[in-house]
Amino acid sequence: MASKEYQAKLILEDGSVFPGYSFGSREAVSGEVVFNTGMVGYPESLTDPSYRGQILIFTYPLIGNYGVPGNERKDNLLRYFESEKIQVQGLIISNYSDEYSHWNAAKSLSEWMKEHDIPGIYGIDTRVLTKILRAKGTMLGKLIYDGEKIRFEDPNKRNLVAEVSINEPVTYKRGKKRVILIDCGVKNSIIRAFLRRDITVIRVPWDYDFLNEKADGIVISNGPGDPKMCDVTIENVRGSLKNNTPILGICLGSQILSLAAGANTYKLKYGHRSQNQPCVEVGTKNRCYITPQNQGYAVDSESLPEDWREWYFNNNDKTNEGVIHISKPFFGAQFHPEASPGPDDTEFIFDMFVRAIK
Repeated sequence: MASKEYQAKLILEDGSVFPGYSFGSREAVSGEVVFNTGMVGYPESLTDPSYRGQILIFTYPLIGNYGVPGNERKDNLLRYFESEKIQVQGLIISNYSDEYSHWNAAKSLSEWMKEHDIPGIYGIDTRVLTKILRAKGTMLGKLIYDGEKIRFEDPNKRNLVAEVSINEPVTYKRGKKRVILIDCGVKNSIIRAFLRRDITVIRVPWDYDFLNEKADGIVISNGPGDPKMCDVTIENVRGSLKNNTPILGICLGSQILSLAAGANTYKLKYGHRSQNQPCVEVGTKNRCYITPQNQGYAVDSESLPEDWREWYFNNNDKTNEGVIHISKPFFGAQFHPEASPGPDDTEFIFDMFVRAIK
């Protein structure tokens, strides 16, 4: 265990206070407090841009025991991470292991967090904390160390996608087929999934006008925050729906695709953030896939316009998990078919999209 010399506090907007001990950086931060019930994959989760603006709770009781991998690159992407840096505001865990062991580990979790100025707190009863969020819904919180006076800040009022998207287009060359990837906070593993299938990826900013670009398909990536903040992206996607160029939306991308089609979205009570969400394919006899997810918003299935239908639904709370056009090659998955972390049961969706563009 790390030294318990330096105390810290988590304070929720409802007045709840959770004292604990510091690891990582000692920065006072505010953000939206959310929980992830996955057992492994903290390097991937912490670098997922969908967590921008959020203070993340890992409910698994022991974190840090296998350290953090190094910065090896492949295809101009960090090989073991989902973006170039840690994206969460802060980290909340029950027990922290400063001693780590893994063949691929290069440093401890705390060392890595210090490099990125990310604070953490351990010694928290994450079961109680998670129960509060499940009962009351996701709420704002702040991590403080020396009685700092910082305000609660709602990150969903900012355009978080603009904060995590690239500024200029980047091309990852492979085969002759080309897809435009709208970067709303894309995970590296989504890019890798196309490169493995010999598809050239043209990664463009969230507000990039791609309508005159020559491409065989369009991919709308995952990302953080309220999809309605992505007004420019929605308008561009709406324009692309006028032709038959295949479109795939992933997570936030599925919400943006639905909004462009004329549907509505809403905020979930506490979101889906885990690696074991059961999703049933509509029209089958309970064909259920176990999926990794990370979202705080969902599509209102009842608002889907004519010629669109629900593709998947969540078997826990029956919320939408995918949309599909009845005749054109437009579809979106609310879950993450690329996994990382989590099961890759639904990676076939990439193959489905590649068949559509070929």
